[in-house]
Amino acid sequence: MEATTTTGPNRHVGRAIRRKEDPRFITGTGRYVDDLTLTGMLHMAIVRSPEAHARITSIDTSEAAAHPGVVAVYVAEDLPFEGGIPMVWAPPGVEVNAPDHMPLKSGEVKCVGDPVAVVIGSDKYGVVDAAERVIVEYEPKPAVVDPEGALEDGSPLVWEGFGTNKTHEWAVSGGDIDAALAASDVVLEHRIVNHRTAGAAIETRGAFAEWNGHTITLTSSTQIPHITRFILSGVLGIAEDRLRVIAPDVGGGFGSKLNTYGEEALVCAVARKLGRPVKWIETRTENMAYTHHGRDQIAYVTMGARSDGRVTGVRARLICDLGAYFQILTAFIPELGFPVAGGCYAFDAIDLNFTGAFTNKFATDAIRGAGRPEMTHWVEVMMDRLARELDLDPAEVRRRSFIPKEKFPYETPLGIVYDSGDYEGTLDKMLAMLDVEGFRREQAELRAEGTYRGLGYSTYTEVCGLAPSRAVGPQGVGLQAAFYESATVRVHPTGSATVYSGASPHGQGHDTTFAQIAADRLGLDPEVVDVIHGDTNTGPFGKNTYGSRSLAVGGEAIAIAAERVQEKAKRICAALLEAAPDDIELADGTFRVLGQPDKSMAMAEIAGAAYIPPQELPTEIEPGLEETAFYDPENFVFPFGAHACVVEVDADTGKVRVVRWIAVDDCGRAVNPALIDGQVHGGVVHGIGQALYEQVVYDADGQLVTGSFVDYALPTAAELPSFETDRQETPSPVNSLGVKGVGEAGTIAASPAVLNAVVDALRPLGVDYIDMPLTPMRVWQAIEASTRGVAPAGDPPPDSEGGR
Repeated sequence: MEATTTTGPNRHVGRAIRRKEDPRFITGTGRYVDDLTLTGMLHMAIVRSPEAHARITSIDTSEAAAHPGVVAVYVAEDLPFEGGIPMVWAPPGVEVNAPDHMPLKSGEVKCVGDPVAVVIGSDKYGVVDAAERVIVEYEPKPAVVDPEGALEDGSPLVWEGFGTNKTHEWAVSGGDIDAALAASDVVLEHRIVNHRTAGAAIETRGAFAEWNGHTITLTSSTQIPHITRFILSGVLGIAEDRLRVIAPDVGGGFGSKLNTYGEEALVCAVARKLGRPVKWIETRTENMAYTHHGRDQIAYVTMGARSDGRVTGVRARLICDLGAYFQILTAFIPELGFPVAGGCYAFDAIDLNFTGAFTNKFATDAIRGAGRPEMTHWVEVMMDRLARELDLDPAEVRRRSFIPKEKFPYETPLGIVYDSGDYEGTLDKMLAMLDVEGFRREQAELRAEGTYRGLGYSTYTEVCGLAPSRAVGPQGVGLQAAFYESATVRVHPTGSATVYSGASPHGQGHDTTFAQIAADRLGLDPEVVDVIHGDTNTGPFGKNTYGSRSLAVGGEAIAIAAERVQEKAKRICAALLEAAPDDIELADGTFRVLGQPDKSMAMAEIAGAAYIPPQELPTEIEPGLEETAFYDPENFVFPFGAHACVVEVDADTGKVRVVRWIAVDDCGRAVNPALIDGQVHGGVVHGIGQALYEQVVYDADGQLVTGSFVDYALPTAAELPSFETDRQETPSPVNSLGVKGVGEAGTIAASPAVLNAVVDALRPLGVDYIDMPLTPMRVWQAIEASTRGVAPAGDPPPDSEGGR
């Protein structure tokens, strides 16, 4: 279905134009890290630990160094750094046990995949062969992989120097939770596992460094070139002006490239040491082991409600597996979901407690949604459990606790101000598309035939548009940085334009949407607006792409800069047409005098006058047509929506099939509806993947079981239905565009909708909950346990998340 979309003043914003960047991608002419080649280029392979926890007793590199084509073999002592990968963001007001995270390890390894040496040579395959000839002797130590077990007394310590596996504990609350629960007619408690997943981008990480005797140029498959330059300047001990970071075309990130990694520091250090270009391309196995993972939380949730279904309050104690090291955001990613702990609902009280745990696994950090999917998952699962407890319709239970649209902006018990919302609007539109009565009739008929079909809902809200600085910076939650975004808009003498953005895309379509925003304000066609990004040496300093911030923060910066260019263009036009600047309007792609459409100028004419000023142009108007803007918003933005999932479960095998998906999302005003649909589709698939297929698994000894796509299952088109999408537009008052984010919305909504649908399908069989992923084995075991009263023989051992 097609929703009504508000178009921009020149009708580019709001149109579903085709993506400008797609031709190069679909014709194979994109430019990725591995496409780069320079004369004299060397390749780097990394020797990684096969042990989850061990002391390094010796490293013999002699045989590797003698291998044909090898130029050098280095261990930690050969490549000194000023420091390791730093913890940039942590919860405020608490002490955090932050371990050293050096690019190469010495003394001990803490997880499988830890790098202990690098081999440098002229042949990409030769260095891999040589790396196998590095002899490393280890003295194994006990490993711990269960976060709850890690917090028990007597557990093996990942870092003995801390004397504990607890990384930190942080709490936040609002309202009187004890009073809210005491006043409740029903109180539910449940343990909910949100297991470990991988980003699994189609392009693995890669880094290419060149040293020219004074500066380093690093080309990396990263989401954050500007942030990476800042961090690596400290790790490498080099001034920022001597380090250039370029993000070329990036083949997906999903948060897994929202980081600065040790391998990036290694290629820079090796290139500087040898004076030659060095390239490293990650293998899929390395990607699964040593590109950060996501999720891995256990939530103990208490929810109270009145007998009519209105929720009074929630309390959650969360155990968060952070792995053995911290990447730049690791310590705060679990807590990043706290602003939406109340979901779409007017809870009276919210009480949250987060405990981080070290384990002998690689670090967790931001994966699509970053704390918000985890928070939404347990909120929405508990809403369905409440509906079943009270024998009420799950949609109606949600409706009774919704924040009314007339209450916005709405301050939650935690002091978070939701900008705008109309939750009943998206729910009603989704239910109309669904036809619940028709589904329930069909469900009953199919059950009579032995087919188990179920319906699950998820009504979510999301905090995104990361910024404002005063909320996330030193005066807020403690990040030692500001989170504005920047843009420069330049109109050339011939009337075409270039936009320089601090945002750095990895598949979102920035080249198209940013061009639409600028074109609307410049009186141009988007086809003549070029968008430049991902290079720290071009354009102003930026804060890059993550947290669904590109449009709400980066797009607004472009809008502001373009508006400034427009104002100058109006002054030039007014001078040349002998009119007042206030009498010039931009309409239908031309600048014209109000009420006199025959007196007009195209942007190309104005730009020519800006660069070659005619006699009539006043001297106080400076030459050129270019403006820069930095935008730091006053608040976050809060998109929302309602999703419905219909599944069919084979009770004999446990296989779950998603047969229908309806998504109604509200991300404020739409800039490009086609791109919104694409983001929703991708996000939903990501969430379905976690709910049914994907799981990073370590065995009890800390060995990674899911080291490739043979073991780590991903959904394909064959497992998915065609998605039915629609939109509602509730503009955000935070920015002039009225936009909110959408890149993570589908992922945040999806996993509870799937789980709720499966439980709905299996209610006649007595199943009321299953931990994700809902694999055939787990579903079949749940059916067997419910119908027979005991788990079947041959039950596999618990995985690292504490489930089966």
